[in-house]
Amino acid sequence: MVLWGPVLGVLLVVIAGYLCLPGLFRQQRPHEPPLDKGPWPWLGHVIPFRKNMFEFLKHMRAKHGDVFTVQLGGQYFTFVMDPLSFGPILKDVERKLDFVQYAEELVLKVFGYSAGQGDHQMIRSASTKYLMGDGLKDLNKAMLNCLSLVMLGPTGRSRGADRWQEDSLFHFCYRILFKAGFLSLFGCTEDKEQDLLQAEELFVQFRKFDLLFPRFVYSLLWPREWLAVGQLQQLFHKMLSVEHFPERDGVSSWIHYMLRHLREGGVTPAMQDKFNFMMLWASQGNTGPTSFWALLFLLKHPEAMQAVREEATQVLREARLEANQYFVFELSALQCTPVLDSVIQETLRLGAAPTLYRRVHEDYTLKTASEKEYLFRHGDVVALFPYLSVHMDPEIHPDPTAFKYNRFLNPNGSRKVDFYKAGKKIHHYTMPWGAGVSVCPGRFFAFSEMKLFVLLMVRYFDLELVDPDTPVPPMDPQRWGFGTIQPSHSVRFRYRLQPTE
Repeated sequence: MVLWGPVLGVLLVVIAGYLCLPGLFRQQRPHEPPLDKGPWPWLGHVIPFRKNMFEFLKHMRAKHGDVFTVQLGGQYFTFVMDPLSFGPILKDVERKLDFVQYAEELVLKVFGYSAGQGDHQMIRSASTKYLMGDGLKDLNKAMLNCLSLVMLGPTGRSRGADRWQEDSLFHFCYRILFKAGFLSLFGCTEDKEQDLLQAEELFVQFRKFDLLFPRFVYSLLWPREWLAVGQLQQLFHKMLSVEHFPERDGVSSWIHYMLRHLREGGVTPAMQDKFNFMMLWASQGNTGPTSFWALLFLLKHPEAMQAVREEATQVLREARLEANQYFVFELSALQCTPVLDSVIQETLRLGAAPTLYRRVHEDYTLKTASEKEYLFRHGDVVALFPYLSVHMDPEIHPDPTAFKYNRFLNPNGSRKVDFYKAGKKIHHYTMPWGAGVSVCPGRFFAFSEMKLFVLLMVRYFDLELVDPDTPVPPMDPQRWGFGTIQPSHSVRFRYRLQPTE
């Protein structure tokens, strides 16, 4: 008779030893950054890191300085917190630091997409061709039409649209940007009512996935949540299946180009469906939350709202929205909004907190701006967290926690690009889109989406907070490191289309 108890006990000891021994024996080598393995074998600092990444890194920086290595779940991460030393990491002329492998492992886990060789370059090429220049103009036009469809309905402005309505500001912004973004990228059918219903259902399911996303990435879900994530993934693969594309008109050239590349490369339709899910999340996961913060800041700062409204009136002229009409204006106006540009940039500075990762392929020496040299070990991960080291640096951005709508404007109204630290001009004075090889390829379209939405809201709508004294909600600490931070709770607001008379 087999004694399963002792056998399982020995097995657990072996597994624990396999996981923990590398951490127990690792020591700081000469020229390596300060090493902080944390209180728990293998786990290291993962609990306080996940509880509040921002506060954890602030504590580690005060304890160890601008460069330090910490253990997180059996993996060693070296954080570089001095923005003047970012250059060599972002450029990486020696090619010892790799972003692509790390990204491919993440998208396989989260979206089920197995990236092929050259996919990263293909996405960048497609984005350069269709999300910039003339391609961006075409997509902006589609986005304006889809915003009209989502905000006004299939028949345009209806009678009674100037009645006050109340909603959650976060849900309102996220829902509208997601639905319009989805329809502009993945096209519509002849049945606009059905398109809106499908987009609404997709958003509902997307929010379920989005709420689980941070803990999913770190494998911290409960068993029922793992099951729910699997079901949601299958649902998205089905709803975004390439089998449905012949039924849809206006699928963006960006999506078409990438799917054609995958199809010609022999990628199966099932894997193309997973690719579509990945592109939907990448394109729509941050624009809604960012727009929420932008409108909330404007509502809380009347002088900023007045400045944006005056600019909107100037560039859109006396555009009026009559019955049964859609929003119509010259999209060239998007190039003439320096005040709104500054508002969006300031919103991103305050709300966007991505983490930039590079895996160390072979031992790498970083020479910092202070002339110190640090050796990064093969197999570790180098990480940058610009929100703390750049966005909240009072030397770069005085009074960094305050919203200043004109922070990115010069006194003459032109765009401000000169920011300094330690007397040196700093190139990366904000990094909401990442940088280097990991810079967001869709950043120009995302910026235009948010500008279009805010322009429409301030030009055509009356809006106000239900409680003008409601404070700006704190940020959800679970979202640090994942793009735009979402609020811990939303706020209520009222809105209506401005009367025609």
